[in-house]
Order: sequence, then C-alpha cells, then structure tokens
Amino acid sequence: MKMISILGSTGSIGVNTLDVVRCNPDRFTVGAMTAGSNIELFAEQIKEFKPSLVSIFNSSKRGALKELLQSEDVEILSGEEGSVKVATYPDALLVVSAIVGSAGLVPSLAAIQSGKDLALANKETLVAAGELVLQEAKDRVNIIPIDSEHSAILQVLNGEKQDRVKKIILTGSGGPFRTFTRKQMESVTAKEALNHPNWEMGDKITIDSATMMNKGLEYIEAKWLFGCDTSIEIIIHPQSIIHSMIEFVDTSIIAQLGIPDMRVPITYALTYPDRIDCELPSLDLKIIKQLTFEEPDYEKFPCIRLAQDALKTGQTMPAVLNAANEVAVQAFLNESILFQDIAEIIRATMDNHKCQPVDTLEAVQSADRWAREEARKLITVVH
Repeated sequence: MKMISILGSTGSIGVNTLDVVRCNPDRFTVGAMTAGSNIELFAEQIKEFKPSLVSIFNSSKRGALKELLQSEDVEILSGEEGSVKVATYPDALLVVSAIVGSAGLVPSLAAIQSGKDLALANKETLVAAGELVLQEAKDRVNIIPIDSEHSAILQVLNGEKQDRVKKIILTGSGGPFRTFTRKQMESVTAKEALNHPNWEMGDKITIDSATMMNKGLEYIEAKWLFGCDTSIEIIIHPQSIIHSMIEFVDTSIIAQLGIPDMRVPITYALTYPDRIDCELPSLDLKIIKQLTFEEPDYEKFPCIRLAQDALKTGQTMPAVLNAANEVAVQAFLNESILFQDIAEIIRATMDNHKCQPVDTLEAVQSADRWAREEARKLITVVH
C-alpha cells in the first residue's frame, strides 16, 4: 500500500488522481491533501478518502471547512505553511504536485527536501526554478512528470541511453484556435478559449493551451527534465493520440500513444516504474483512422517563441515569463484585456526585466513578485 499526499486535490489533476486511488483501494491511500478555496468539494473528498492532515490555501475559509468536517478526525491547516506540512507529511512516499501556477513551487521544493518522490503536474515549478529544483532532487528523489507529453517522453526513454537521443518531438493539439485566422483571433472570448477540443482541464491551463503558452512552458520543463543539451521540436498533432516522440541517433522514432485521458499518465506516475491494469477504454486506431501533423504557427501563437526566448536568456527570465503569463491570463478571464494582449503583456514584461542569477529561492520569488507588479501596470495601461 503506497500512501500519497496531494497538493491541489480539487483541481482537474487532483480530482483525476483521487479517481485513480478510488479505483485502486488495495494499492493507494491518501495521507494528506491541500485545496485552494473550493471547500465544498474538498470536504466531500476528505470524508471519502479519510486523510489525517489537510490544508486549505485560502486561510479565510479554514473556519467554514472546519464546520463542514465537525464529525471527521482530521487536522486542518491553512496557507502556504499548511501546504508545506502536507508536502512533507511523514508517512507519504509520494507527493502529487497539482497546484496550478507558481504557488506550487514552495511546497514542491519542500517535498523534495524531505525526501519524497514528486509526481509533478505543476510545470511552473520547473519553469520558474528548474535549476534549484534539480539541484535539490539530484541523487535523492525521483521527479516523475504527470503532463501527458512528459510522461510519454519518460516512458519512451525507459531503458534507453541518454546519449542515443537525437531529438525530443513534443506534440500539442493546437488548442481551440488552431484553424482560426489572425483576424478571427482578434475577437475571441474567454468562453471560446475555454472550449478545448480534446482535454478537460482547469481554466488557467486551458487558456495556456489556447495561446499555446502551455507548449512553451512544456518546452522549458522538458529541457530541465530530460537534459538541456537535447534538441526539442514542437509539432502540432490535433488528435492528441501521440503524446510525444523521441528520435534516436539511428533516425528511429519511438512514440507513446494513448487515449487523451489524464488518468493514464497519473496512474503511471503513481506506480512508476511499474504498470498496473487501468479500467479505461483502449485506444482503437480503426476508429481514429488518421493521425495528422502540422508546423506550429509562431506568428499566430507568439507565446511559444516567448518561452523559448526566456529559456535561452536564462537566469530569472523564465520565472518572469511564468508570472507575467499568470497575471495576463487572469486578466483575460476577467475580461480586462483581449486574447492577443496576453502575449504582448508577457513580451513587454520580459523586455523590462533585468535578469538576476537563480541561486536562491528568494531570487526566484523576487523576480516573480516584480513580474506580477510590472504586468499589472501594463494591463492598467492597456485597459
């Protein structure tokens, strides 16, 4: 029986993780969980899975959560301190990091520092502080990616020698605006952007998919997970069946295929390096019939290039990219800016940033705070 802790149990990844646990009660148990502010769903999860420790990130809702859990034998904490307690829960062997955004960085680092293997869905942790995170994890714990693309790469690389890899081919669906013209994209709404053709995800990640910043962040994450010297190519694959591929030095290409359901990579992360039966429908290629591929349109989706530029610049620039993106996405969801303003806010924030070395957590957090303030100023001008 493997005990796990979950950071972000009420989000899309957290809900799917709990469904995997629900389907495998003889293999997994939940020792500790966090949530953001959805206390109703969180309370239902706590009553079902009986963790010993929970934390609500929104401290103002701690009292209301206690009211909902009067009959439960559970310790209730709140805020970042509570998230860190959950991340370092002594009896947990694995921590699932499913918090959205840079809020996942501190508890993810804490989990690593306490010797826990980390199942990572929070890509912002490596985007903002990849060097720090890998230094802490080196020779101590496993970082097991949950993103379908990075899980695919991990699976394809299993048993292969790193120096035999020629190229990582990172696939992406292209999001809801793949076939839109630039003119059409000038007037897209948040409702349209949240209508992803293949995946059911949280709002922030779905908007990132629509701008294709999601692919840019995954590009940075892949560099940290699988080696900065490895060439990475991004390719659009609308069917979301091939989750990523590896080309080896002999020109052989090996792909990982599967249905577009996050419970598949989550199950692999929870059982890594083993596999277990999964009660999901098998992929039927006869029904799919064809798999197609396209070159990304970097002019229509400038966020991809912004992420690549941020990684090339290095130091605190990826943290600035990530923070500015979070602020701009929220402004778009609040209807304060247009869809195409998202990339412009990020670009301007990056242009105004003076990079610093990423040698401490404080350096990352300082860059994050600066970028958020700068992005908000720019949004005020735009609005």
